[in-house]
Amino acid sequence: MSFSGKYQLESQENFEAFMKAIGLPDELIQKGKDIKSLSEIEENGDDFKVTVTTGPKVLVNTFTIGKEADLETITGEKMKAVVNREGNKLKVSLKGIESVTEMVDANTICNTMTVGGIVYKRISKRV
Repeated sequence: MSFSGKYQLESQENFEAFMKAIGLPDELIQKGKDIKSLSEIEENGDDFKVTVTTGPKVLVNTFTIGKEADLETITGEKMKAVVNREGNKLKVSLKGIESVTEMVDANTICNTMTVGGIVYKRISKRV
């Protein structure tokens, strides 16, 4: 299954606890908790471009599966990491945050981020 497409956030679990755990200020957490982000994924072989638009903030990451890339985190930090693919899952570890993005079916992606036992889950549907 190809990840390519646009996806609108449908639901999320543990947003506030996770954002607090990674150090986001309360005012940004309150602003962001009700915004339905839009993710656009372009997949070309092992090359990916992921654009996430959350209100006025646009986060763009480009990477090649299995190769080190400069990735921007949700806190705005840039760091080197390697994204690996296991079947219908993309996995990356960024500064103690384990992130798994999975194609659940042809129209649904589930992104799970874990830090220190707190699991933040996002379900997005193809638009």
